[in-house]
Amino acid sequence: MKQVAQDGRSKQLDNSRPQPQKSYRKADPAKTEGAAPRATSSHSKTSSTTARKTKAAPTERAEAPRSPRGEASAAAYGSRPAQPKGDRSAHPAAGKTGDWKPSGKSAGNRPDRAPAAKGAAARKEERQPALRSGQVLELNILTTNDEGFGVANHEGTRVLVAGGLPGEVLVAKITYVGRREAFANTIKCLKRSPDRNPSPACTLGRVCDGCGLMQMRYPAQLAWKKALVARHFRKYSSLYEVPVRETIGSPRELGYRNTAKLVIAGKNNDPVIGIYRRNTHDVLEIEDCALHHPLINKVVKAAKAGIKKGKVQIYNPKSEMGLLRYLVVRVAEKSNQAMVVLVTTDQGYNEMHHLAKFIQQAVPEVAVVAQNINTSTGNVIFGTKDRSITKAQTLKAFVGDKIFNLSPHSFFQVNSGAARIIYEKVRELANLRGTERVIDVYCGIGGISLFLADRAREVVGIEFVEAAVADATINAALNHVENCHFEAGDAAHLIDEIGEEGGADLIVLNPPRKGCDEKVLKSVAAIKPPRIIYVSCSPETLARDLDILSGLGYRTAEVQPVDMFPQTVHVEDVALLELRQA
Repeated sequence: MKQVAQDGRSKQLDNSRPQPQKSYRKADPAKTEGAAPRATSSHSKTSSTTARKTKAAPTERAEAPRSPRGEASAAAYGSRPAQPKGDRSAHPAAGKTGDWKPSGKSAGNRPDRAPAAKGAAARKEERQPALRSGQVLELNILTTNDEGFGVANHEGTRVLVAGGLPGEVLVAKITYVGRREAFANTIKCLKRSPDRNPSPACTLGRVCDGCGLMQMRYPAQLAWKKALVARHFRKYSSLYEVPVRETIGSPRELGYRNTAKLVIAGKNNDPVIGIYRRNTHDVLEIEDCALHHPLINKVVKAAKAGIKKGKVQIYNPKSEMGLLRYLVVRVAEKSNQAMVVLVTTDQGYNEMHHLAKFIQQAVPEVAVVAQNINTSTGNVIFGTKDRSITKAQTLKAFVGDKIFNLSPHSFFQVNSGAARIIYEKVRELANLRGTERVIDVYCGIGGISLFLADRAREVVGIEFVEAAVADATINAALNHVENCHFEAGDAAHLIDEIGEEGGADLIVLNPPRKGCDEKVLKSVAAIKPPRIIYVSCSPETLARDLDILSGLGYRTAEVQPVDMFPQTVHVEDVALLELRQA
């Protein structure tokens, strides 16, 4: 949605009297913008020497997995194979014609109505939805939705156009028709928005969900994200007057992702490594992704070549046969070293050792190779069993001047430069004087805790995942921090215990995308810390939780958006809350 950034309130672009939508028959649908992407169905048949697993009970529809922190896992930035909401049928069944009931007087002379009824039903069937898959239309883009799609209207049907910007007139091809809305890809732009990027770094935006704002100039992206946050806040009367600051941009607009979690599909003589194509279970190849650190793209190319050479069988989710499922790559930017995790269905000892050796020879910067065995038939990337292939098992990464030890399962911010901005903003808003006790809830591997430790008397980190607590403890030792300690367990229970031990002067909340459980918020409010800092990756759940905290006695003083994910629709926020005086 076109926004005015001065006061943080979202305003829709004034589109007076949009032109009627019409079919665009002269355009050639084959002449689309950008190169045609290569994709392969992850459900294609494949031969495999791996034994078929016992058929499991029906599972939920496979989709791009997400990490517990809410980060998209297949390419890790928002792609998903889930179908759009709405009925799959492009032509819902016509309404049934009611039986004709004559009056008593005319019953004996009742005409035969059956042929007329059939004709009416046929005519009604012909008048069913005007849109169909493959249809080419000229559309006026009125606004954008929260996922970055341009929104148009065609004869009462909402059409979501990938890459469309408010005020534009586009020739678009319908790709999916649901009961209430349809999806379309851009073929040609007849009228351009001034916010359109004249030379986007990637041409796959029309089929890839990863970069929903790639078509937009970067200053416009920052304004769009501020408006997105403000829009969610204005849904709650308690947050209507909260100031939303201008979005702080990322130090790097491209090549910033230090982590990628990619799907492997196809056959061993022609593997495809990438992300799920929009609204399908097909895998879209992205070996030269503009968002990835260049070292990730090198590893992807090497892995493809290694799979071909070693004839490594690729897992097929339909047949549940094959070995190799996912490729996970982490990069420690300061040392320019990489970790590769090969996710498989079985041990495959020889295949994985040969593939690891091939990747390390092709990309010497790969210092760590590990294997994770995932025997499930669901859509979670990691299984429960890990095996080290190389002698080295962890990477050392930096955020600012803090060092972090990364294991294959460690949650670590994918944009180190933006993470430093967030941690420093938390430290600024905390305004510590060296006498405070701080609780860092959902602390992960201890990033925020370590940034606050040198200005606090004590920092207690709370995290449900025991492996993350172990990593956080190691990281505190690496940074010679002695006033931090970390505890694993249920957040609400541990907060209650801390409250009984004297409470806290500041509580930091940094939950996953789903936000905080209400019982956690109540536990936090019960010990009455003078200030709360809430770090969120979802404006929607952030606004919901801040409204709950408002009812528990806290006023939101300000919200600072930070662009952790340039080119995408995602935004991080740092909010400061203060306890209202009785």
